[in-house]
Amino acid sequence: MDGERSAVSGTRPLLEVADLVVHFTRRTGLFGTRRETVQAVNGVSFAIGRRETLGLVGESGCGKTTLARAVLHLVERTSGTVRFDGADLAALRPAELRRARRRLQIVFQDPYASLNPRMTIGRAVREGLEVHRLARGAEADRRVRALLEEVGLPADAADAYPHEFSGGQRQRAGIARALAVEPELLVCDEPVSALDVSVQAQVLNLLADLQVRRGLSYLFISHDLAVVRHVAPRVAVMYLGRIVEEGPADALYAAPRHPYTQALLSAVPVPDPTTRRARIVLPGDPPSPVHPPAGCPFHPRCPHPAKDQTCLTVRPELTQLAPGHRVACHKA
Repeated sequence: MDGERSAVSGTRPLLEVADLVVHFTRRTGLFGTRRETVQAVNGVSFAIGRRETLGLVGESGCGKTTLARAVLHLVERTSGTVRFDGADLAALRPAELRRARRRLQIVFQDPYASLNPRMTIGRAVREGLEVHRLARGAEADRRVRALLEEVGLPADAADAYPHEFSGGQRQRAGIARALAVEPELLVCDEPVSALDVSVQAQVLNLLADLQVRRGLSYLFISHDLAVVRHVAPRVAVMYLGRIVEEGPADALYAAPRHPYTQALLSAVPVPDPTTRRARIVLPGDPPSPVHPPAGCPFHPRCPHPAKDQTCLTVRPELTQLAPGHRVACHKA
């Protein structure tokens, strides 16, 4: 991918991830005497422009959350670069990184675990304002109330505790907390997966409205392709620490080129019960990131009829098949 241009807008991307690798060591065996290297993220590259949304999809354990934390510089990367507005986050001094982190925020998956149960909603939202010295005293109180109202909560919610709210209301509070420091990019890590379907729609509509009003960019992570289709004009599919397909959502959903993407889409429910679609059932389970297979990481489960020795021995690189549409498959 051209590192100087956004995939969609043609200008320098707000966020650029290039060849990102995250490996970490874990201890196993009796008394933790054996060490294993987990290859959580392997050579991931993508870019997000201003006011753009990239949807990142994949099954549990594929490395999505580790990737999100590496983007936010919350875990150490093994190699590769993460540039935000042209600056490499790993090269910043502590004070500079602190200022940059104000511009990058995260909305967590579990609204029940992401808020301190001993802290009022108002205090949780206010904390960011004070840490980054954006407001104090009466001005901070005013901004907290305005933020709560912006995300659809009453102003008096500031005095309540998380246990007094439903899951959807807690997630709204989490979004208000992220917005308090006026970020430019939100990493949404499975933000609606713990919510009921009707509440999911409300939160997704809120995120869409906020993007328009505030000019936000989103990295929207989910395992649900149906959700991602409604929020992201561009989608990247991740498997075993790698992006295997990326492209415009309309093209990817209409004609997926990677067999893993095809299998994922075949499992998405169709609203019309009279529509028949062949379900692709993949054999086995995803390989372990501790011992990934040689060649194409998907080959042990690949149903492609033309799979051959090349698939077993040579790792495919992301190749552009159409404008903005890249696929890592020898048979695509």
